[in-house]
Amino acid sequence: MFRHTKLLQCEAKPERPDAVYARKLQELIGGAYGEMTVTMQYLFQGWNCRIEGKYKDLIMDTATEEIGHVEMLATMVARLLDGAPAEQAAAAAKDPVMAAVLGGMDPQQAIVAGGGAMPNNSQGVPWNGGYIVASGNLLADFRANVAAEAQGRLQTARLYNMTDDPGVKEMLRFNLARDTVHQKQWLAAIEELISDGLEQPIVPDALFDEEDQTHNHTIWHLSDGTDGDKGGWVGDGTDLEYLHDPEPLGGPATAPRPNPALYATYSPTMDAVGTVKGKAKKLKKKAT
Repeated sequence: MFRHTKLLQCEAKPERPDAVYARKLQELIGGAYGEMTVTMQYLFQGWNCRIEGKYKDLIMDTATEEIGHVEMLATMVARLLDGAPAEQAAAAAKDPVMAAVLGGMDPQQAIVAGGGAMPNNSQGVPWNGGYIVASGNLLADFRANVAAEAQGRLQTARLYNMTDDPGVKEMLRFNLARDTVHQKQWLAAIEELISDGLEQPIVPDALFDEEDQTHNHTIWHLSDGTDGDKGGWVGDGTDLEYLHDPEPLGGPATAPRPNPALYATYSPTMDAVGTVKGKAKKLKKKAT
């Protein structure tokens, strides 16, 4: 059960309208690392969590908080759009809605949302459920959460420097602080998962005996850069080593002959598995 309280977590009152900035704030609502993403990511992680207790409670506490962040930003967007836009746009169009569009409002904010926020990013692209990570493995999920909060805080910091409105900055200072504590909590929870013996650093903690032992400790040098092996991840105290001249292990990446009904172009000399007819026989004869 969720219960809504009619008070914002933090005030969301701009000093003046700004349709252009309202559109920018849409990124923090419906972007890949926006508040809708972390809201749904944490909700599904919590709903899928198989362990009752501290981990599930932490996830659900944070998920519910993030719902409030969406509300704060949506409220700020609506208030930034109220009375927008700039004077020159208003002079160009007497109708206030058209003037707002000319002043920089996302047309969908006017046409679809009636001057309010949308579940979209700053380019008008709708939010996508494919943005979320909820795998059921808490270590993998918590690492994804750290990355999501880091990207979200980065975008908030950039937007903080794109406005001089004191009211907007007040709200963003709150958002920055919450993104900070969320990074801290997920990093701490990762350490606790390991210390509790629930997970190990490699996810999943299984199939180590089954994997190819030749290739589970080598970093392949495959770029022109020459400094990759100078990092602390190789050498004493690690089980990683640099393979400086890796060789391909497979054959040509030739697709097999297509189904004739698909009318894809192929050479008549190719057999069903994508190799040149007769070549395999020649190689076999040479080997003998």
